[in-house]
Amino acid sequence: MDVKLSFILMLSGLTGIHSITTVSEVSVKAGGSISIPCLYGPQYINHVKYLCKGSSWRWCLYAVRTDQQSSGKYSISDDKNRRIFTVTINDLTGKDTHYWCTVVIKRWPDERAYFHLSVTEGTPSLYVDHQGITAFIGENITINCHNGNSGAMSWCRLGDSCVTSSGSIGGTRVTIDTKNRNVFTVTMSGLRTESSGWYYCVKGDFQMPVYVTTASILSPTSEHVTHASVFASEAPTAHGGHFSSTNLSTSFSIRLTLLVLFVTVTSFIWFMVKRHMRIKLDSSATTTTTTTVKYAASFFNNIFPEKAALHHGSKEDIIAIFFCEVHPGQVASLSQGT
Repeated sequence: MDVKLSFILMLSGLTGIHSITTVSEVSVKAGGSISIPCLYGPQYINHVKYLCKGSSWRWCLYAVRTDQQSSGKYSISDDKNRRIFTVTINDLTGKDTHYWCTVVIKRWPDERAYFHLSVTEGTPSLYVDHQGITAFIGENITINCHNGNSGAMSWCRLGDSCVTSSGSIGGTRVTIDTKNRNVFTVTMSGLRTESSGWYYCVKGDFQMPVYVTTASILSPTSEHVTHASVFASEAPTAHGGHFSSTNLSTSFSIRLTLLVLFVTVTSFIWFMVKRHMRIKLDSSATTTTTTTVKYAASFFNNIFPEKAALHHGSKEDIIAIFFCEVHPGQVASLSQGT
């Protein structure tokens, strides 16, 4: 019986179905948008990926493919470094319920993973404020997972482990606060470069994907581009919000302001120090010149008293006459005699 079942599964293409990992049940608001990540194996990096719509795999239809241009309703992007392709569905309606994340396999049935969207006119059973969050390396972030359903709660990384109260995912500390009945708050502490990626809230049967981007303060632009490429469009979230990089912008602005202030203060201090040194040098030169003039005038009066009496001008005039009347050799001999 087991052998027969395995043979049937092989023919139907269900073998290897776990080569693609995604969420299974997501609650969304009608009119909004949702982005769903699909993790695939390393053997499929260069394969075409697509989103297929329909409750039955046999009868599902192409919605969007990575080798074709995206439409207004659907968009898709493929991050080959993380081996995750992300599909975004806009303008959600009651007909947007059954989908398949799919990888094209030549000469074999395509690999796929099914997910279901529960579209509601009211408040979704599980949602977040923003599906995209960006923060600097070393900082902490918090994610509020709003829920109105019962069941166990947790915070997971796509294709990795989960935390139910406190623990670590990929070296990043995670704690969950459940004090609020309708919201459990996830805190990720000491973000690292490796912390970037797709995570999701879990409450009961529902999951809500969240993309976390960690950026270096030295290169916010490059990290921001990476964040933007994950979402094929800046569409509203499942609860009508928007993908946000406010944390990054605000934090970067604060750091830039502090840097400008530091440079300004340092420049001012350096200017004052140089000014003080210049004043001190000028004062020293003036004192030296005055002393020299007084000594020369006294010397001239002693040597040429009759000529000094005839010139009642400034000391500078007397010095000029002195250097015209006295030969340098005579000055030297007179100096030795005094």
